Amino acid sequence: MLEIRRHFDPGSLAIIVITFVLFVSAVFTEGFTHDVLLEAAIFLVSVKLIIMAYKNIDATDSLHKKLDAIHKKINAIESHQSQSGDDKTQGNAEVSSLRGTK
Repeated sequence: MLEIRRHFDPGSLAIIVITFVLFVSAVFTEGFTHDVLLEAAIFLVSVKLIIMAYKNIDATDSLHKKLDAIHKKINAIESHQSQSGDDKTQGNAEVSSLRGTK
């Protein structure tokens, strides 16, 4: 159960459970009730897709901000290297520290 919680937030789990219950209920009913249950379940699937798209956009924006910060730091190091001339060892150490290598 902990494995599932790591991949899904409580809202997503609730939507999944409710959708499953609606689909199972639709199997055992007929007529108008059957159609309403199926439509409700399909609507919840659509809601889940919209929520996933929003979270994806949010995660992408976060990654873009982090990449922009890294890009600015690399540009600052490169401009510092070009101003200092032949002192490449200090610049190489700074780039290595950004990359996590030594």
